[in-house]
Amino acid sequence: MSVAALSLPQLRQRLNLLLVLGASLTLSVVLITFRVFLTHKISFVFLLWNLFLALIPFGLSTMLGLSAGKLRARVLLPVGAAWLLFFPNAPYILTDLFHLEPRAGVPYWYDLALILSCAWNGLMLAYASLTDMQQLVARRLGAGAGWAFATVALLLSSFGIYLGRFLRFNSWDILTNPVTLFYDIVSRLLHPAAHRGTWGVTLLYGVFLLLGYATVRLLGRLGEEREAA
Repeated sequence: MSVAALSLPQLRQRLNLLLVLGASLTLSVVLITFRVFLTHKISFVFLLWNLFLALIPFGLSTMLGLSAGKLRARVLLPVGAAWLLFFPNAPYILTDLFHLEPRAGVPYWYDLALILSCAWNGLMLAYASLTDMQQLVARRLGAGAGWAFATVALLLSSFGIYLGRFLRFNSWDILTNPVTLFYDIVSRLLHPAAHRGTWGVTLLYGVFLLLGYATVRLLGRLGEEREAA
């Protein structure tokens, strides 16, 4: 089943979204850059890399959303798999709040604003990307399947957050270190009672991300209904 091309209003909404996200990302980059010049230290430069990784699933979902009417399943499926692999990198930035602590030379509130800005961008990139993917699924399989996909994707991303934050795996470890990654995942699946932290993080962050995503989607619909009225 093909998907119709985006309408002019949809293209305008996409452009507006890109402009707002671009402005928000620029703020994060400016805050990080200014901190480097102020302190002559690279304490939070790693956040630039994290933001780049968060942009990958958004870029993939944007490409699929704009080209879905022209792409066949043999292209959609591998690109979708790549999207799912990199998707946890976006909400993962929320856990960079762990790095917040008083540091000499910079006000505590500045570092708080810096990390919150990056975390916010990661979360918004995740939600924007997931919206694209959910709509693709819903157009082919129905609204229920779309929400089921979104729920599973957020739970899997929460599991990915655990793997990245606590076990220090990266998305590319599926290619560079597959044996260790596979062993650690299977061990937690077969012995859940021995890894309560894994499932605590997965479920708690999954529910948090899902509630936040549902809230954002509902707010968007309310805005559209008011404009239509």
